Amino acid sequence: MIQPKRFLFARPYPTRQTQHKTEISNNNKFKTQNPEPDMADYQIFAANLKSCAANYNIKLGKCLHSNAIKLGLHSCLLISKSLLNMYAKCKIITDCHLLYNQITHPDTVISNIMLSGLSATRVHDAEVIKMYNALTCFKVSSVTVAIVIPVCVRLKGLRLGRSVHCHVIKMGLESDTLVGNALVSMYMKMGCVLGDAYKVFDEMSERDVVSWNAVVAGLMENGLVFEAFGMFKEMIKDGVQVNYATIANVLPVCGLVEGGCGYRFGEEIHCYVMRREELFCNVSVVNSLVGYYSKSKRMKEAELLFRRMDLRDLVSWNSMIAGYTSNGEWLKGLDLFQELNSLNSTKPDSITILTVLSACASLQNLQAGRQIHSYIIHHPSLCDVTSVGNSLLNFYSKCGDIISAFHSFSLIHKKDLISWNSILDALAVGRFVNDFIWQLHVMFKEGVKPDSITMVTVIQLGADAFQLRMIKEAHGFSLRFNLFPGDRDPTLGNALIDAYARCGKMDYASKIFESLSGIRNVVTCNSLISGYVNSGFHDDALSIFKNMVERDLTTWNLMVRAYAENGYFHQAIDLFVDLQSHGTKPDSLTIMGILPVATQMASIQMVNQCHGYAVRSCFQDVQLKGAFLDAYSKCGNINSACKLFESTRYKDLVMYTSMVGGYAIHGMGEEALQIYYKMIENGGKPDHVIITSILSACSHMGLVHEGLKIFNSLKEVYRIKPTMEQYACVVDLLARNGRINDAYSFITSMPVEPTANVWGPLLGACKNYHDVEMGSVVADHLLKMEANNMGNYVVMSNIYAAKDKWKEVLEIRRLMKMGNLKKAAGCSWIEVDGRKSVFIAADTSHPLRINIVSVLCNLDKQVKDQFELWITDS
Repeated sequence: MIQPKRFLFARPYPTRQTQHKTEISNNNKFKTQNPEPDMADYQIFAANLKSCAANYNIKLGKCLHSNAIKLGLHSCLLISKSLLNMYAKCKIITDCHLLYNQITHPDTVISNIMLSGLSATRVHDAEVIKMYNALTCFKVSSVTVAIVIPVCVRLKGLRLGRSVHCHVIKMGLESDTLVGNALVSMYMKMGCVLGDAYKVFDEMSERDVVSWNAVVAGLMENGLVFEAFGMFKEMIKDGVQVNYATIANVLPVCGLVEGGCGYRFGEEIHCYVMRREELFCNVSVVNSLVGYYSKSKRMKEAELLFRRMDLRDLVSWNSMIAGYTSNGEWLKGLDLFQELNSLNSTKPDSITILTVLSACASLQNLQAGRQIHSYIIHHPSLCDVTSVGNSLLNFYSKCGDIISAFHSFSLIHKKDLISWNSILDALAVGRFVNDFIWQLHVMFKEGVKPDSITMVTVIQLGADAFQLRMIKEAHGFSLRFNLFPGDRDPTLGNALIDAYARCGKMDYASKIFESLSGIRNVVTCNSLISGYVNSGFHDDALSIFKNMVERDLTTWNLMVRAYAENGYFHQAIDLFVDLQSHGTKPDSLTIMGILPVATQMASIQMVNQCHGYAVRSCFQDVQLKGAFLDAYSKCGNINSACKLFESTRYKDLVMYTSMVGGYAIHGMGEEALQIYYKMIENGGKPDHVIITSILSACSHMGLVHEGLKIFNSLKEVYRIKPTMEQYACVVDLLARNGRINDAYSFITSMPVEPTANVWGPLLGACKNYHDVEMGSVVADHLLKMEANNMGNYVVMSNIYAAKDKWKEVLEIRRLMKMGNLKKAAGCSWIEVDGRKSVFIAADTSHPLRINIVSVLCNLDKQVKDQFELWITDS
């Protein structure tokens, strides 16, 4: 900074010139007490004030102002302008007004300084317009217009801007390049591209690079990408020297052009820059190129440019780190941050920290994030930035460390709405309902008004916790405070539809769906369809589906699931084929939705096709592999299930459960036990599902000792309370192996009241072992519980018939007739050449029935002949 002369801070010593004036005054009998400084001294004073304005040093500027008043210099117009400029640049508007009002006849420059100061604050826009209207034509210049026009844009006043344009024409300033540039930029930002903006641009007598940049940037902002590139080419043809601002305007949107055109445009601009050495050496231009390649997912080119830069600023580092994180290369982003942090010249700023914390959150790298947190703590300037605190909060919540997230939240000095929404979201994800409600109350108490994002979080937590009252309160609050965005965004309405549907309130969900008739999107329809499917209203779901104009993969998945769950297997398959014909590629959820259909139809061919598609699509979902394993087992192909199990490196509980269940239904109890104990050895903890499967396997293979040992481990080892289904498995385990009395004792000693599913296996064992007395006791219990269960009557009738107790048999049949009970027809099916054939008892509708019966008769005759031959030989 230029140091002021000593006379500005103390009483000035007389110079030769002032001494000469004093002598003349003495001759005239008059003595000068306060000699005035010459013009050079005023200019030095003004230069010092200009330096204060450039460095925003208001403290020194006020000291200079004070001395100017003491020395009587403030009456000089040059000093007044400098003081006004200093206060305007430092945005001290109150002092600007005081100074401006003290100037008797302000000229154009002084008015422009005042207007510039008011405009820079962005809160005195109305005062700028008022002052402009008060100026006479003699006090308005091209600079004045250039100051006022951006204010018109901020006020979104198209009519106001056009009135300024008319004023410009009246004053004859329309030919001025500075005014033309401002008008072009204004009309572009107001969306008046093809009319007003082009007309002003075409009528400009002289255009500079700023004129062209304004048109190119305006076209880009209005989405006219190809027109912008055309204007850029025309600019080059006209011989206009492109500057760094032109490149910065063009490059960012090259990636927005569909197809390969954007890449080609970007590469052409890169080539042009390389031919212009002054551009290629400009840091901001290379930064724009790095950003372009990063957004185009071409990180190798971006990295090559970055490494070849002779001079890098913080924007260079931030662009490269952001490029890595946005393209999923989070580890490289962290490595580059460490490289930046090791430099002495450039240090990370808040933008760097935000980008790196985002990478840590995506990686869920708690250790790296904590190191960055430590860096923030050691740099107090970063601690005061609210966005940094919000980013830390978001990082810890995504890593599941709610305590650290809340601690970060409490340390944010100036909490904004994003801070509150972030902590509420973290608590909602962790299902901390009480803490969530408490923080919501604190938020209201501190005067922070929730927005629609806050309400969506409240509604989602209410749905997750089945808190219908919370959902209704959030709904009512949103209506009272008009948080629904009208005809713009249905996000809040979608959240309410989903929440009410999950709570079983389909009437509420349907009403909200109807209220969103003008702004529905795919998510809106999917939310209602999901509710209908989960509630069993498949016809209503189909009605919504048919009326949808646009569908996504979630829509198709929901409808495939709806058909599959409703037993319409062929319709589910047709829909699965239809979604592919519409150009939609099935995902892992689609395959998991169609697999139960293949299982129900026992179609091993369909399972193979789905498995082949999953392998070709490189689906690595462990749950999907478990579903395939289960499907292979249920379709009778246990070998394929075993191969899939062995080839899977990471096996979760679902995989182990599916394999145990597969071996169980194939009567391979020993193999099922091996898989179960292997899971235990690997540190797996069993749940109710796998325990039930292994008990079933032990039951079918007569492994009584192993089955009882596993059942007893539920309480003794895993502290798990047995389910009724597991009690039934133990009864079946004992009864199947002839231990009927033990099974009865087990039932009577149960700590809970046994259900029909527990008594049922014992009744079946009584039939197999012809135990009429125990069967009668068990049947009495069952017939009281399930008076309309046909199977119990049939089993008891067979028990009596086996012991030739025909009187009791007749009594059972009489009871069946009185209850109008009929035995369900048996059903079986087989798949041949990809086609399923269904056979129902007493049904004669099969087209090949005669041929099938003929073959069966021949087989029956051959069996009888072989049996008679065996008897004869014996």
